[in-house]
Amino acid sequence: MIRIRTYQDKDREQVISLWKTCKLTRPWNDPNKDIDRKNGVGNELFIILEVDNQLIGTVMGGYDGHRGVMNYLAVHPKLQGKGFGKMLVEAIENKLVNLGCPKVNLLIRRDNHEVSNFYESVQYSKQEDVLVFGKRLIPDS
Repeated sequence: MIRIRTYQDKDREQVISLWKTCKLTRPWNDPNKDIDRKNGVGNELFIILEVDNQLIGTVMGGYDGHRGVMNYLAVHPKLQGKGFGKMLVEAIENKLVNLGCPKVNLLIRRDNHEVSNFYESVQYSKQEDVLVFGKRLIPDS
């Protein structure tokens, strides 16, 4: 059974383990502090994906009233390519649209071609000469 839900503190160890497995952590970014900071501003945009009660994916979103952001999109490597990443992207986009967010921005590392291809497959586009992706969620007309 597939379940998408909001992060809970009981998820912390599994989330950090997943992020490490997916090589999303960096020495200069403490994932515990990132989770604490997110919880400090509300975790309604911190999404967990479970399959058969196993945590297999995450995405952490944000919205400042102008633009949305997406961070820590992760799907366990053994389950990548099965549509779970797209599910997480759609889940965070739906939450952002409900908040009135018109566009999402995200950053990836320049040499991460696999992830770049994934974002293009879900209609994100490269912006200018930098690897900043954007997707309009609500047209300004």
